[in-house]
Amino acid sequence: MTAGEARAALVTGATAGLGRAIALRLGSDGLFVHAVGRDPERGAKVVAEIKQSGGQARFQAADLANVSTIGPLARETGPVDVLVNNAGFSVWGATEEMRAEQFDAMFAANVRAPYFLVAAFAPTMAEKGVGVIIYIGSMAGIVGLPTGAAYGATKAALAALTRGWTAEYSPRGVRINTVAPGPVYTRPEARALFDDLGATTALHRAAQPGEIADLVGFLASPQATYITGATLAADGGRTAI
Repeated sequence: MTAGEARAALVTGATAGLGRAIALRLGSDGLFVHAVGRDPERGAKVVAEIKQSGGQARFQAADLANVSTIGPLARETGPVDVLVNNAGFSVWGATEEMRAEQFDAMFAANVRAPYFLVAAFAPTMAEKGVGVIIYIGSMAGIVGLPTGAAYGATKAALAALTRGWTAEYSPRGVRINTVAPGPVYTRPEARALFDDLGATTALHRAAQPGEIADLVGFLASPQATYITGATLAADGGRTAI
C-alpha cells in the first residue's frame, strides 16, 4: 500500500449503498481507503470516485462470509487506523418461514465476519496504542420489528460485541462504537419499504446514505477521541418514540 502519511481505513461492503458513502466520506477526509467488496467492477468505480475527489484508495475483493478469506485480506492490507464493519445483509420473513441456511448466512456475514476482522486488526491497533473500529448496526437491533427477529438479533449482537471489545481494547487506545441507522435509501428498488419505515420515525423520513456516513466520519476523526463503547442511534428518532 502506497499511502504516504495518510491514515488508512478499511471499509467492508464498500462498493454500494451505505458502504460506498462511507468510503467516499473517509476518502474526502484524507484517509487511504481500502474498499472491500465482492464486485470488482463496482469496486473500481468507487476507487475512481475517491481518486477523482483527490483521495487515495484501492479495491480489495473478498467474500467475508467465508471466514477463510479474512486472514489473507488482513495480510494483504497491513495495519489500518480505522476499521468500518459495514458489510452484511438482511432476510425478512416470519420466524416459522426462516430457513436454517438463511439464518446461518446472516450470522456469518453480519456477526462472524466482523468478529474475525476485529481479531485480525485490533491487536495491531492496540500495540500502537491507537485505532478506531466502527460497526454499522441497525435500529432493528434495538426495537422489535415484525418479520425481523433474526436480522435484529445479528445487529443486537454487534452492540454486545462493541461493549465487550471496549472492555478488552479501549484501555489500550482502541475506540469501538456502533452506529445504528434507521431506514436508509440505499436500494432504489426498495424505495417503498424505506418510505414506509421512514414514516414511523419522528422525522417522518428515511435517511440519505451521506447522513450516516457523516456520523461515521466524525467517529473516525480526532474530534471523537473520548467516545467509545457507544451505540449511537441515527434513526430519525425512531428508537426514542
